[in-house]
Amino acid sequence: MNFIPTNLEGAFIVDLTPHSDARGFFSRTFCAREFEQHGLKSSFVQANVSFNHKQGTLRGMHYQLPPAAETKLVRCTAGAIYDVIVDLRVDSPTRFEWIGVELTEDNGTALFIPEGFAHGFLTRADATEVFYHMSDFHRPEGARGVRWDDPRFSIRWPITPSVISERDATYPDFDPARFDG
Repeated sequence: MNFIPTNLEGAFIVDLTPHSDARGFFSRTFCAREFEQHGLKSSFVQANVSFNHKQGTLRGMHYQLPPAAETKLVRCTAGAIYDVIVDLRVDSPTRFEWIGVELTEDNGTALFIPEGFAHGFLTRADATEVFYHMSDFHRPEGARGVRWDDPRFSIRWPITPSVISERDATYPDFDPARFDG
């Protein structure tokens, strides 16, 4: 695996290192030792999958408050997504900055997301599947979100979402006074 630091401290793009032959290729998608060598959390207790029927489906922007804060490792296993994270960490020099990464079934790229980030994605193809490793068990009482088009962050989505849940569409703008993560 190839670990590429992003401009948001602690967030990494994780590219595959395929070993190819006539059959196709083989590559590790996770190795605790390699993650630990890069100073990354490597203990995952839950795995989730999200299937999305239509291109233009937006999920997010979600985060968990401590003690339910989660580290995530996200990979697109079918289709394509534009994956976005926003740094919400109180003491971070990149607080309120965001990055977007194309994750596709073809590139095999993953995004390592530390605790304290909001996360969301927009599907770029029909029948898109996203696979997540999670560092903590889901705790609904810690679940929070901010609006996908919050002007504080000015996220530049590649297309306007056409499918979005009522919950995700009605999240409030981010208010630092309400964030205690």
